[in-house]
Amino acid sequence: MIIFSLVFNTILLKFATNLGIRDQDQTTIRWSNVVKPALGGISFYLGFLIAATCYGIFFDQENIFKNSSALGLIGATALAFIMGLADDAYNTKPLLKFFTQTMCGCILILSGNYIQMFDAEWLNYLFTILWVIGMMNSINMLDNMDSITSIVSIFIIVTCIVILMLNEGFTDHNFMLMLGVLGSLIGFIFHNWNPSKMFMGDTGSQFLGIFLAAISIRYLWNHQTANPLIETYSAQQICLVLATFIIPVSDTTVVVINRLLKKKSPFIGGKDHTTHHMSYLGLSDSQVGFVFIGISLVSLLLIVAAVKFIEIWYFYHTILYLGYCLLVFLTLFVVTKVTKNSIHDA
Repeated sequence: MIIFSLVFNTILLKFATNLGIRDQDQTTIRWSNVVKPALGGISFYLGFLIAATCYGIFFDQENIFKNSSALGLIGATALAFIMGLADDAYNTKPLLKFFTQTMCGCILILSGNYIQMFDAEWLNYLFTILWVIGMMNSINMLDNMDSITSIVSIFIIVTCIVILMLNEGFTDHNFMLMLGVLGSLIGFIFHNWNPSKMFMGDTGSQFLGIFLAAISIRYLWNHQTANPLIETYSAQQICLVLATFIIPVSDTTVVVINRLLKKKSPFIGGKDHTTHHMSYLGLSDSQVGFVFIGISLVSLLLIVAAVKFIEIWYFYHTILYLGYCLLVFLTLFVVTKVTKNSIHDA
């Protein structure tokens, strides 16, 4: 899949002229001042479909095309992909995006893939929809500098694969789907690393948003606690989610807080993300990428420790993991204050 993605994107770049290139509106402000095709998301979706097809043909242990959870994921990702494709081509209205993202969440719920945190099912449904909308927008907002979203998405998928391997092995159909998307991302990053040749576009970020939201529900939000005596929802699940998604959650939260403090709309694009402020400190785009790789590696190691080695989750474990997440958030937030300068704000 890595080779397929690399070759496919190379072919797209060779023949693409205006495909995937659109006029920017007031809600779209890119860090790069060079116009490039936003086609990377196509390879993500194709990698996903190829993986699903291969599983159905060669393994089919659960009969993937009769599995409601698998069909729900296929339907939700298809809807997100189409919406992203339309947005890359026509700059769709925010209300249409919100409606489509809500429908993606509803599809997951109807297929049985929803967060099971509360006794009241309607609260679980509501929280699932909010999580889906939040992740689809957060991943989209994080796509503001070369390779950042690709890096973060790769580590989130690897985290879910590791949890799957430690708990269930390789029999789950999601293993093949995650491998397909992971391979597509690795192949794409060769074209997306600074200086990039292409962007993933909303086609890629919207697909990744719903895909990451869905697999996180299965392997993080609904992860079974290691302590069999605990039947209620555990703080361990919440810590796993926060540690895994600490970069997109922190970046989105910091941007929203800073914009609201300046009485600006959080929905208008700008060059005020945590990645941008690291650049204002003097880091190159590639160095910013390596910083996020470092954070992602630490998060991955902490999650492996939580799943593999912590047999009983105690309160001090919660303090430790929440402390790590708070440290990352505050560090990124402080960076935006250290580099505070009106010249840098769009």
